[in-house]
Amino acid sequence: MTSAPTPAGFRCGYIAIVGRPNVGKSTLMNTLIGAKVSITSRKAQTTRHRITGIQTVSDAQFIYVDTPGFQTRHSNALNKTLNKTVTNTLESSDLILYIVEAGTFGPADQQVMDLLPKNVPVILVINKSDRVKDKAVLMPFAQQIAEKFQFTAIVPVSAKLRFQLDGLQNEIKKYLPENEPIFGEDDITDRSEKFLASEIVREKLFRFVGDELPYTSTVLIEKFEQEGNLRRIFAAILVERDSHKSMIIGNKGARLKEVSTQARQDMEKLFGGPVYLEIWVKVKSGWADNEAGLRAYGYE
Repeated sequence: MTSAPTPAGFRCGYIAIVGRPNVGKSTLMNTLIGAKVSITSRKAQTTRHRITGIQTVSDAQFIYVDTPGFQTRHSNALNKTLNKTVTNTLESSDLILYIVEAGTFGPADQQVMDLLPKNVPVILVINKSDRVKDKAVLMPFAQQIAEKFQFTAIVPVSAKLRFQLDGLQNEIKKYLPENEPIFGEDDITDRSEKFLASEIVREKLFRFVGDELPYTSTVLIEKFEQEGNLRRIFAAILVERDSHKSMIIGNKGARLKEVSTQARQDMEKLFGGPVYLEIWVKVKSGWADNEAGLRAYGYE
């Protein structure tokens, strides 16, 4: 079968999503493309990789790039790598969505704004606008931020409630170059199932262990096998201390079992088939401050 020809005037481009940690970048991208390809949690600094989410409509292909929140709290090799990912993404995008939280603009927001290039169009997206009871305060808040940078547009949204997202996409489309689609019309990400599996496990770690969980923990998929529609996945959670290991395992293994169950259910929904998932915890000191180790664990 041959695919339908690309219509004249078709637009396609890369849209970087940036902002300080925890402003809703991953939630925005997941909602825009209609699938969960970037993990979310209330814990700041959840996203650690450059994640691509793809949405194709009749006359355009939106290639969203979710980036790590710019790191300012720690200066280890992991955070330096994450910050490099942010700056490289900004410079290679066709358009940038700069995300702030409605009613909140602090030094961390300013630090990300200072990274915005002057030669790439930037849309100011004010997320979580549904939380502002008095909508009259949104306009002066937007004007206050707009005085700091030359934005091409300002759009208040609620990623969680899908408020104004159609309007945001219409605004985005104006700035995409005329190009043929880069990905297939059914593609939702350029990341492998193996990568997505590791991210899902890491998300459940953040959700079930919460603030107790040290930032320096990661997930490594040691084996990923597919037999027909069944996927067999063997994952290792890497931590830096024995105390972290026991924290994740929990009383009689209850917490690790909950992480595993919830992760498996999410994988089955995303992959569209049954999943056998086995997880264990390993202690590996100093992995987050070792550049060679970071590359081995998939950090760019």
